[in-house]
Amino acid sequence: MRGLCAGVAALLVLAGCGGGDEPRAAADYGEALFQDARLSPSEYNPFSCATCHVTTPAAPAGRIDSGHTLYNVAARPSWWGGNETRLLDAVNFCYVNFMRGVTKLEADEPRSRALYEYLSRISPDAQAPALPFTVVKDIQDVPRGDATRGEAVYRAACQGCHGATHTGEGRLTSQASVLPEVTRDYDEAFPGIPHAQVVIEKVRHGPFFGVGGNMPLYGTEALSDADLGALLTYLGL
Repeated sequence: MRGLCAGVAALLVLAGCGGGDEPRAAADYGEALFQDARLSPSEYNPFSCATCHVTTPAAPAGRIDSGHTLYNVAARPSWWGGNETRLLDAVNFCYVNFMRGVTKLEADEPRSRALYEYLSRISPDAQAPALPFTVVKDIQDVPRGDATRGEAVYRAACQGCHGATHTGEGRLTSQASVLPEVTRDYDEAFPGIPHAQVVIEKVRHGPFFGVGGNMPLYGTEALSDADLGALLTYLGL
């Protein structure tokens, strides 16, 4: 199945998610949902789809996202490194695990149809290749790198959510930890585990493997071990 639901031909839907009740083109409504953290009703969700995904063929310079670009996403045969073969399931993986949606989006609801129309609009090709997403199964320490590169990585991959180092100024939400100061709590939260290992675990596995939170994970295609090592150097870990 190529899209969120088979045979979708929705042209107009009623606006929601903070809008009025005037009808609008489904793709336009879907774009608004894409940009709005209120797509998920959870009070603990700070993320919109646009937090982790661009819609251009490539990410702009100075931006490192955990998620692939969604340009041509509806034309791909699979998502999440081949683990999802239905677009709605791929969307729901993010929606439930990172955006704290309590229940999955259903194929026949207006939000799903609108998101599909928008994702179709930014998918101009009839077919597009699946994109790899490699999750590091068993994390290991990585060689440290250059602090200057690490600062650039922090600004591109971390600062949007965590804000400035040491102060958190400009962070997306108060739920986002202040780096590297949060590591002061690791001795109590993760006794006997090196601070750098906890950070690597969080970056590579997100909220999974007992770490918690709702930070999306970074596969190796998004963040190389070399860039991760440079980041750790910059954070003093």
